[in-house]
Amino acid sequence: MDPDSLPTISYGTVDAAYAGRLAAVTPDEDGPIWMVNLMRYRDRAVYADGRATDLTGREADDRYAPFGPFRTVGAQLVFLSDVEEQFLGEDQAWDRIAVVRYPTRRSFLEMQDLPEYVELHEHKDAGMASTFVIGCRPAELPELPADAPSLDRVPHPSTPEDGPVVVLHVLKYHEGRASEDMEIYTGAAARIALPHGVRIGAWLDVEGTIVGDGRGWDQVRFNVFPSKEAFLAVALDPDRLAAQADHRTPAIADTYTMLLRPMIDRLAESITP
Repeated sequence: MDPDSLPTISYGTVDAAYAGRLAAVTPDEDGPIWMVNLMRYRDRAVYADGRATDLTGREADDRYAPFGPFRTVGAQLVFLSDVEEQFLGEDQAWDRIAVVRYPTRRSFLEMQDLPEYVELHEHKDAGMASTFVIGCRPAELPELPADAPSLDRVPHPSTPEDGPVVVLHVLKYHEGRASEDMEIYTGAAARIALPHGVRIGAWLDVEGTIVGDGRGWDQVRFNVFPSKEAFLAVALDPDRLAAQADHRTPAIADTYTMLLRPMIDRLAESITP
């Protein structure tokens, strides 16, 4: 991807400033980047060349699936899930979430110009109604307390009927509030959530949004619950709701919150050295 000659895509706008930042990183300052993809499909695929097709948007995206280009540049699909429920964020109803780890920022840009990728990309363009591609780096995580219960000793453990779920938060904070209200809320929520077996899958700090709608984001959080029942117990806890009203809501300027049941989840291990 040449930052001076940005592609025209139907499903979002490429951020020229962030593309330039990615291209300008020197090899000694470069390193892994996690691209978080939020995807909303067209009901029916629409190809730029006008061809007749009976494919749905999802089916067209399945034809895109760029695993060959990933191998060429050393990238890995480390998380994939359909969206089971979306709780917050009314302007977009997302269908699928994916996270791809690239070994370097440069490798992400190089992939865009691979002939094999360019050939596949027509299917993504046909299938997507909207996509955000958010470039992230791992955030510092609070340590798991020594007295956190094992996952087989929590009130609502995982069962064959109700397995683990991931709650995804895409967050934009009000200026200055993340270090104040959000930290207070996170501490209060953790005291409620830990006895239910909640664990951090990954918290990622946003470096930039390469494809989107012009909005910026600050953080993407993946929290893992043993079951949906465990999530509901935490979400509906009166003390957590009070902390949310007092601290989380004032801290957040914009957000999406979704419930996921991953098909692939190697996110945490992709971050751990």
